[in-house]
Amino acid sequence: MIIKFREDANRQDIDFLREHLLTLGFEVHETIGDTYTIFSIIGDTTRFDANSLYAFKFVETVVRIQEPYKKVSRKYKPTDTIVDVAGVKIGGNNVVIIGGPCAVETREQMDLIASLIKTAGARILRAGAYKPRTSPYSFQGLEQKGLLLLSEVRKKYHLPVVSEILSAADIPLFLDSVDMIQVGARNMQNYALLKELGKIKLPILLKRGLSNTIEEWLMSAEYIVSGGNENVVLCERGIRTFESSTRSTLDISAIPVIKKISHLPIIVDPSHASGSWEYVASLSQAAIAAGADGLLIEVHPEPEKALSDGQQSLKPDRFADLVIRCRSIAEAIDRTLI
Repeated sequence: MIIKFREDANRQDIDFLREHLLTLGFEVHETIGDTYTIFSIIGDTTRFDANSLYAFKFVETVVRIQEPYKKVSRKYKPTDTIVDVAGVKIGGNNVVIIGGPCAVETREQMDLIASLIKTAGARILRAGAYKPRTSPYSFQGLEQKGLLLLSEVRKKYHLPVVSEILSAADIPLFLDSVDMIQVGARNMQNYALLKELGKIKLPILLKRGLSNTIEEWLMSAEYIVSGGNENVVLCERGIRTFESSTRSTLDISAIPVIKKISHLPIIVDPSHASGSWEYVASLSQAAIAAGADGLLIEVHPEPEKALSDGQQSLKPDRFADLVIRCRSIAEAIDRTLI
């Protein structure tokens, strides 16, 4: 970390801050220029709030040269993390397809879709029992009943299940019903929830917030990993931009960036990114080509009758065709769609 003093800083000010930083356990190296002085700080600054230094009126700028996240950084762990979801391994050379409806609606619906996506090549079933909706009047999910239905189909079809959690109070219910817990975009910075998820061992699927930077996203992952749960999979689901032709803007560049700076696996949700089933196939193929470790795709047997997000859900036949195309792309870049 580099600290630059204002030109009017005096010797007393400089020495005062030096003693403050030494007390905090940092090493301080001073460089004196013609018009200003610079401190170079050596030590672990990941837990230090660099902005607090602006409380000193004689400090002009503070520049952090170490990432604020540590355990999710590739510098901390150079090798890829592989997350095991009830036997399905996400990361490394694997490409995994996760499919299913936006929401659990009925037993018949879940039974049918579980059978269809498994036959098509999906390895994990997704469906929401709890649905955070923009409007309080929209379908909010079947909640506990939905979790029960998910538990039933995972046993019948031997498919691991991922579903979204909204409250830390519901963690015990999820531990008994699913194999992976999803943290939605709206809860990416729900730090109280993230801390509690860090205390369990069940894999976590952490979606990127609509308006969050990659650094903020990784800091949220750091909350979970630093708590002791290293089983985190990141999910890029599109970010909010000025563009209105799609629901969100899929940040394809986030895939290689994450691969460079973090060891955590990253998958892509083209359904929420596009908001339209017509674009899902193209975005899915682009994501695999860019190096994504998997896809999270909404599939519904009758999208026209879906209780939520039918417009972005693929019909089972289109989903099956997409899996075939994604397998070809994965093979072309020396990866394996398992």
